[in-house]
Order: sequence, then C-alpha cells, then structure tokens
Amino acid sequence: MKHFLSIVFSICISLIGYAQQEFHVFPKDHVETPGTQSGTGSMANPWDLQTALRQNTKVVKSGDTIWLHEGVYNGRFVSALESVEPDQFITVSGYKNDKVILNGNVSSSRSAVLEVIGKQVIYKNFEVTWIGEFSRDENDADFQACGGIAHLRGENCRFYNLKIYNNPALGIGSWKHSAGSSIENCIIYNNGFIAKDGKGRGEGIYVQNKSEEVRLIKNNILFNNYYKGIEVWSAGKRATQQVVKNIALEGNIVFNSGSPAGRFYDNVIVASNDKNGINVAKDISILNNIFYHNTRQPNGNIYGDAPSLTLGFIAKAPIENVVVDGNIIIGGYNGLRILQAKSLRFTNNKIHTGIVQVGPSVSDYFPEWEFNSNRIYSSLKKPFRVPRVEDYALDTWQSKFNLDRDSSLSELSDFDLENVLSVAKHSQNNKFHVALFNAEGNNVTVDFSEYGINSQMAYTIYDVENSEVVLKKGVLAQDNKVTFPMQLTKFEKPLHNSEAKKTLSNFGVFVIEFENQRTVQIIDDKQNLIERFFKWLGF
Repeated sequence: MKHFLSIVFSICISLIGYAQQEFHVFPKDHVETPGTQSGTGSMANPWDLQTALRQNTKVVKSGDTIWLHEGVYNGRFVSALESVEPDQFITVSGYKNDKVILNGNVSSSRSAVLEVIGKQVIYKNFEVTWIGEFSRDENDADFQACGGIAHLRGENCRFYNLKIYNNPALGIGSWKHSAGSSIENCIIYNNGFIAKDGKGRGEGIYVQNKSEEVRLIKNNILFNNYYKGIEVWSAGKRATQQVVKNIALEGNIVFNSGSPAGRFYDNVIVASNDKNGINVAKDISILNNIFYHNTRQPNGNIYGDAPSLTLGFIAKAPIENVVVDGNIIIGGYNGLRILQAKSLRFTNNKIHTGIVQVGPSVSDYFPEWEFNSNRIYSSLKKPFRVPRVEDYALDTWQSKFNLDRDSSLSELSDFDLENVLSVAKHSQNNKFHVALFNAEGNNVTVDFSEYGINSQMAYTIYDVENSEVVLKKGVLAQDNKVTFPMQLTKFEKPLHNSEAKKTLSNFGVFVIEFENQRTVQIIDDKQNLIERFFKWLGF
C-alpha cells in the first residue's frame, strides 16, 4: 500500500507539473478588480498587463493561458513570455468576447505598443492602437513615431485575429530573429504618419526572416496604411547576411496603401537594397492574394502612379526563386513592376494595369523565368515596357522572349472578375473574410454551402472599412446564401487625417460572423484534474 501511495503521489506531482493553468489580467483602473503588480493572476486578484507579460517559465508554463479582460490598457508593453516545451504554446488572448484595447498613446521611450521578445506564444483577440489626440506629422514638436507590434526576437510566435490600427508608424514588424512565426487573420489599417519630406511612412507589415523556417503571412486584411501594405524588404546597403528569405504570403487582401498620405504606394514589395549582392530576397511565395488600388479617376481615366506589386529593386540583388501564382493585381498605370528578378515563376495571375514594367537589366535572366497563363488588362497595345529600351505587344513579347505563351491581353474596358473573389475562414472560429467585386457596384450574393455553415445560423456582417458599425444582421436561409451591399460610402478615417479615401463601390471587403441561435449550456467550471484523478482512485 505504501508503494502504491508513493506511485500515486508521483503521478499527482507529474500531473501538477503539466496541468494547464489560466491567469487573469485587468486594466489598472478597473473599478472592481484592478490589475496589480502584486497580484497572483487569479480572477479575484489579477495582474496588470505588464506584470503578466513579464512572468518567468516557473510561473506561466507551456500550455497556459493569460486572459485579458475588457477595457483599455494604457501603456507600451514588453512580452518576454516563453514556452519551453516543444510544440506547446502559451496563449495571451482577449477573454471570450471582451473588447480589449492596448493604447500606446502615453509618454514612453519605447517604439511600439507591444514588443515581443519571447518564444512560442500565441497573441490573439485584442486591439493595438493609439487613442486620443496625437500628431501624425513628423514636423510637429510633439510627434512620436510608435508602431503597433514589434516582434523583435523569439521563435514560433503566432499573431491571430488582432486589430492593429491608428499607430503613428508601422502596424507590425516581424523581424529577422523571429523564426517560424506567423501572422494570420489580422486586420491592419490606418497606421503611419507624414514624414518631414511630406511623404507617407508606416507599412502595414514589414517582414524579414533569416531562418530556414517559413514565415507565414496569411489571410490578413491591410488597407489605408500611410506607406506600403506588406514590405518584404531590407534597407541595408552593405549586408553581410541574408535576412529576406523563406516567406509566404497567402490569401491576404491588401488595398489602397498610401491613401492617407495622398498618394498610392505598393500594396506589396519583395526586394532588398543590398549593393553587396548578399542579402537577396529569395525563396518567397505570393499565392492567391488580392492587391487593389482605387483604379479610376472621376472622369474614368486610370490613375497614374499606383503600383500594386513590385518585385526586386536593385540590380546587384535581384530576387531569386520567387513564386507569384493565382493573385489578383489591380493597380494604376504602373500596377505591376518587375524591376530585378533572376528566377521567377509568375503564373495564373489577373492583372489590371497600364503597363507591365520590366527592369532593363534583367533580360539575361528571362530563360530562368516561367511567365505564363496570366490575364492582363491594359488600354495599351504594347503594355510590356522595358524603360529606355522598348515597349512590346503581347505577340512580340511571346515570340522574342518566350514568355506568356498562354497568356491573354484585353482592353481595360473589358475588365471584369468573378463577383466572389475570396472567402477565407478563420482558423479558430466561424468568422470569414470576404472580398467581392462587381464592376457596376451591384450587391453580391455569396453561397456558404461549401464552408460547413448550417442554415438557421445567425450572422453579423461588418464592412472592414467601418468595422465598429454593424452593417447587416440576419439568419442564414435554407439555401445558405447571404447578400452583401456594395454601395457603401461611410468608413473609419485614420485619426487626425483627411486624405484617406473609401474604396470604389466595385470592390468590397467584409467580415461575417456566424453564431448558433440555439442556447447551448456550457459548463465553465470544470472539475480540477487532480480532484478527478483522486475520485477515480476512490479517495
């Protein structure tokens, strides 16, 4: 019996070590249960946010969850949380449906609202922003540049379902020392400022990677950031290592980048600025994304400078092994720019542009390109432009360079797309990102039959450009179809900005959430694991 009890005791100690814990965080100014530095992390005695994010591996362990309860958390925070068990994560999440806001508009020397330096942590279901009065002009004496999230280091972090907006710098920086991390299902908008030179600064996502693990940027929505949408890039001119590689962009919707600064910038750029030719943007995939600019002037003419996708930048560092497949690329006169590319597969894309600009020094690399099965819309008879060399018609481009053999060229006036461009389900709930197109701006109906949503589910629709306002509510009919309105004019302008524009009525991006109408009894108070174990033993 003594030996048996010894075994039981050892098992219990082991279970204690591996039992998943839940901790609770409240704002410091919460009326009933303010979060404090001296708290225990319990519901009755919660932590403040910075205390929670500084816990060591003996307190917050692999598999644990830190719940952030409703409210505004004023400050700029550093997360040093680390999960030390392989393939197990610590989770930092907004609690249930609580609205949790991290507000960085405070006096601080830190350059981001949330800095992440730990590893194997999931951050999800909260907002990162600036609230109140602040300058967005670098010329102002009180101006502060401050990004939303700076993931400086720490492997295998996950950023899910975050709303990152109105930060006076970039939205999220995913830097070279953060191997294996991902950004998914986030909405990133209205970030940035006007620099001293009068131009916009502040990307939606700035991403680098020096590891062999793939950095995944998937199913995010980015729009109306002051500078570029997604910048896969390194600005260093004298690099000694490669830090722009193994990055995947999949299913993202990026539109109207630069609009708050009064001009259009690249929705996506993939390149580096290294004159040593060492830091080459390499092994990058751009699959099934949507890149859009408001493409028409009021008189119906195409915009001039409105690049939607740029590949390569400097001749000494042409991109290598880049795959661009299945994307919709809608821009202005220079909507697609392939400036420097050594090896490239560019296939099955739909392109709205004035010209396809190709760098004059890359023709030697054409034999290493696979450039095929694209649909190109342009008002020009010779849309393939090699600056200072020649403009080419499609048939000449095909015969001279053996490119675009199965591609087509049509007039801009014939430009049209399927009404439903994409429907992307969130990985962890019944929420979808939906991108729609209708040339006349008519309402669009979406069939949800293939997405596992049962009829009689309640739904709520939000226009992502006006996400604080419910656009439409209803109950899913027997045919599983939902109609989305396209003629929308209201939108959430960037704070302290008058330049940003709503998208045209031909293009709309929405969030739709489904919930079961039936009341389901959920038991939140689960028996303690060790209690159940002892009960099983008969104690």
